Amino acid sequence: MIRAYKFLMRPTVGQTQALGEMLRDHCSLYNGALQERRDAYRHPSRTSIRYGMQSAQLKEIRAFDPERQGRWSFSSQQATLRRLDKAFVAFFRRVKSGETPGYPRFRGVNWFDTVEFPKDGDGCRWDATPHDPVTRVRFQGVGCVKVHQHRPVVGKVKTISVKREGRKWFVVLTAEQDRPEPLPPTGSVVGIDLGIANFLADSNGRFVPNPRHGRGNADRHEAAQQSLARFPRVRRDKRTANHRRAVEKVAKLHGKVRRQRLDHAHKTALTLVREHDFIAHENLTIRTMVRTAAPKPDPDRPGAFLPNGAAAKTGLNRSIQDAGWGVFLTILHSKAASAGREVIAVDPRNTSRRCPQCGHTSADNRTTQAKFHCVVCGHHAHADTVGAVNVLRAGLVRRNAQQG
Repeated sequence: MIRAYKFLMRPTVGQTQALGEMLRDHCSLYNGALQERRDAYRHPSRTSIRYGMQSAQLKEIRAFDPERQGRWSFSSQQATLRRLDKAFVAFFRRVKSGETPGYPRFRGVNWFDTVEFPKDGDGCRWDATPHDPVTRVRFQGVGCVKVHQHRPVVGKVKTISVKREGRKWFVVLTAEQDRPEPLPPTGSVVGIDLGIANFLADSNGRFVPNPRHGRGNADRHEAAQQSLARFPRVRRDKRTANHRRAVEKVAKLHGKVRRQRLDHAHKTALTLVREHDFIAHENLTIRTMVRTAAPKPDPDRPGAFLPNGAAAKTGLNRSIQDAGWGVFLTILHSKAASAGREVIAVDPRNTSRRCPQCGHTSADNRTTQAKFHCVVCGHHAHADTVGAVNVLRAGLVRRNAQQG
């Protein structure tokens, strides 16, 4: 199996400058390849350009511009071109499926933050000597950079990536390793219901509070955004020092909230995986859930619109995004696969409206956000717990059907 590791790098001033130039030049290569594809499509012949054609031009590009393109790893530049090709493959897939296409866009220097090296030893070298207290990673054109390795890397390193987050630099490794031994069975099964008032409720009646990291840092975010908004929009090379500090402060606050969400998701998922052999959850389409409210034209007044609850929907969307359900479910599935646990997603429809005692399904059963009271048998419980119980039952039924 493949496992990823992310470590903080501690480059010198010169290495930081070289890393920035590497990102800039790879960004220029990406944008140039994108422009070539756009021009070819707009040509009357409608020429189609593929990755192989652009990769074959790399030798000439490196010879033409040795100062900016010739100094970097050839394989990393191929990976950048392959990244563009994947963007076009995804674009055509969305077109065929009827989704919003999302044509690949040009990347600014601040939005191009990752360079990948497809193979350890080709333009890069991960050097973790057991007897050396300092771990280093070597990049072509940059040198040997110190790495804060907080845990050992198990397995053979396959790919190495450089990632910039604000002012910090990280190295991301993927290592191929044997499948770990599964955790001992516990004989426990559980269903979980994700929410906003509580981050999740399980079928055993336990609740995990919603930390609301975004709301907790909202005041500081608002102040930082207001400070940034005072500066006029100018080119990046003409920004003042105060402007750059304001941008970095906003990025730093966003990074803090992102790390808090990840930490909470990892700890919550790890607890579930350690305690239960089988976990069922709702198959949530989060992208659909956070769509903005559709406008309602007023038939009596052309050009006017009726109230559509957009303000309330915006607040709900913000709360859903603050909870980070998608990140949590991705981490849960990854940890469960490593631990030999089983995770199944079920249809979420009516899970909070169906009585677990008599099976009666009605919107009247859920009197409030937290209260469930069956209008037929009188069963009452917390609505989120009822939803988790129904999710568990649906998950067990689906598992038995798959095994049968």
